[in-house]
Amino acid sequence: MTNKVNNTEVKRETVSTQDELPQQQTTDRSNDKKKRRMPKGIICLLIITGLFGGIASIMGVANMLNTIMHTAHDLLLNTCFYLMGICVLTGALGKLFVEFGVVDLIERVLRPLMKPVFRLPGVASLGAVLTFLSDNPAIITLAQDKHFGSYFKKFQYISLTNFGTAFGMGLIVIVFMLGNGYFVEPLIGFIGACIGCVVSTRLMQHFVLKAYPQYRSEEALDGEKFRQQPIRQLHREETSVFLRILNSLLDGGKSGVDVGVSIIPGVLIISTLVMILTFGASAEGNFTGKAYEGVAILPAIANKLDWLLNPLFGFSDPHQIAFPITALGAVGAALSLVPNFMSQGWLDGNAIAVFTGIGMCWSGFLSTHTAMLDTIGYRELTSKAIVSHTIGGLAAALAAHWGYLLYAAFFI
Repeated sequence: MTNKVNNTEVKRETVSTQDELPQQQTTDRSNDKKKRRMPKGIICLLIITGLFGGIASIMGVANMLNTIMHTAHDLLLNTCFYLMGICVLTGALGKLFVEFGVVDLIERVLRPLMKPVFRLPGVASLGAVLTFLSDNPAIITLAQDKHFGSYFKKFQYISLTNFGTAFGMGLIVIVFMLGNGYFVEPLIGFIGACIGCVVSTRLMQHFVLKAYPQYRSEEALDGEKFRQQPIRQLHREETSVFLRILNSLLDGGKSGVDVGVSIIPGVLIISTLVMILTFGASAEGNFTGKAYEGVAILPAIANKLDWLLNPLFGFSDPHQIAFPITALGAVGAALSLVPNFMSQGWLDGNAIAVFTGIGMCWSGFLSTHTAMLDTIGYRELTSKAIVSHTIGGLAAALAAHWGYLLYAAFFI
């Protein structure tokens, strides 16, 4: 009996010890995670404290906070809603083009250029048109279509992220520049964006093939072929042309509202910070807490890098460097800088051409590339895509700059 009791007690102790071990391991893991998070939290606090503490030491805490609020409020009323209006109109126009086959027509015209220029199948031209009329993620939505994706090898399929991004929000950027009184310069910038797209797409394909040579022959969708099916159902069956026009305009306008709302956070957050780092004190030389005051750090840096920026971008004013920096995160936020630059007299034709080229080509790729590559299942190639597109955007700016110089030499 005694042995049985002892054995039972040993079993109970063993079971209790086994039950406690997972709990201890879970506790240890949670403690390790907390320890890992602590340095990141400290780094985050140091960066925020250093950034805003440095600004506040120059402007004063009250003036800094008032300037941030007033700048964000003015951007919301005078820039975001203006951009939303453009998005609604261009969205309606884009939907109308889709409904009545204009997109299909443009795609057929561009198709012969895809293979020799971009090293992509002809159907990729449809992605260029759709992203030009809307935004970067449209190319991923299209790439997930089995019929569309079946035309691509893997290295081509992956490079669609760079290819589509270079045309994202293109119509909105060009219409915005046209609305500010510039006509030839946005077209020069568009040509520069196309050149930047070629550089970015080809470079991405080179990096992919260097890392994964087998992707040259592997099908993007494991050899599935759906070429007998229509690419997209572009035409809706309506009882009359009037209803098709009306529905297209309203549906396109509604999608434009969604795009307009989606750019508000980028404009308010990124542009407000960039403007504080770009603009200086008031005309009297002191800080009053009004909108568009700041510490003018970016122009000071640009002055020291003039030896690089002048041949690359041809910028006539150091404040102009704020546009490409902002375009890295959101092109809508970058566009919000233009009206203020115009009011300050900091813009010229070259800047508009370069802004259009680099704004279209980059179009906020830092905030979208990771999600886009993750969606199609190639997250590990994000760094290669970002490097390729950074170089492509610089090539777009360089091409736009020299294109404008040629235009000015012969026609101005």
